[in-house]
Amino acid sequence: MELKSVFVYLVALAAAPFLSGVINRTKALFAGRRGPPLLQPYYDIAKLFRKGAVYSRSATVIFRAGPIVGLGAALLALLFVPLGSVPGPLSFRGDFLLIVYLLGAMRFFTVLAALDTGSAFEGMGASREVQFSALAEPALLLGIVAVVRATGEMSLASALGAASPGLWAGSGIAAALVFLAWLAVFLAENSRIPVDDPNTHLELTMIHEVMVLDHGGPDFAFVLCGAALKMWILGAFLVGLLAPVRTGNPLLDIGAGLAGMLVLAVVVGVVESTMARLRLLRVPHLLLTAGAFSILALLLVAR
Repeated sequence: MELKSVFVYLVALAAAPFLSGVINRTKALFAGRRGPPLLQPYYDIAKLFRKGAVYSRSATVIFRAGPIVGLGAALLALLFVPLGSVPGPLSFRGDFLLIVYLLGAMRFFTVLAALDTGSAFEGMGASREVQFSALAEPALLLGIVAVVRATGEMSLASALGAASPGLWAGSGIAAALVFLAWLAVFLAENSRIPVDDPNTHLELTMIHEVMVLDHGGPDFAFVLCGAALKMWILGAFLVGLLAPVRTGNPLLDIGAGLAGMLVLAVVVGVVESTMARLRLLRVPHLLLTAGAFSILALLLVAR
């Protein structure tokens, strides 16, 4: 385990909530407001850790374990995620399958915790989450397989690390299709517009937020931390593919990766400020299109 890989992991842990701050500030600028401080997500998490948790008498240990297991899965998946050309602390052949499974486990326990409350309201959000994830996960995995096939590398860090400008020169159409598919998955998995609105409180439109309404105090802090890490993980996929800066200097490569993550956060803020939320019946169409892009990219690099 190299020192630079550990440094990348620590940077991800520290900077992941900052992406939400950049998104919120960008949306505020488009609305003509000053907006919350960039460090507001950190303040919110710190405030929640100082509070106590209240549990329903009907809730079981599953409800309490949901946020902890979800955060643990995100922390473990982050170990395999590179930043630019610098790999994460852990890597092995086929590790991208483990990352997808860990993200799936994170969702699974969030859904279980929501169902454990016995609330029809949270059950509605859990049903929508499972339905959309069944369409988003294949698009994500097939896109990774396409990149692995195009680069000839079997680990995520090596595949994204080999995503140099030469990949775009040789398989530019396939890389562009994978990027568009991953962008749709990024917005869907992180509950962003046009799939979901993280700031809404309308019960007929909520998906992710409704599942965690009963969590409070440290439990909700774990949920927010896990969501921030998930956004970082999926964002690292996009940045590693679209901005393959490979200078050979780890500090410069890490800096380029961080800059790419900030640009991605600004782009998400712009998207949420200029687009409306899709109708629920239209969301599967978006995710099916992302899956079709990934399949087409895989066919292009496999021929």
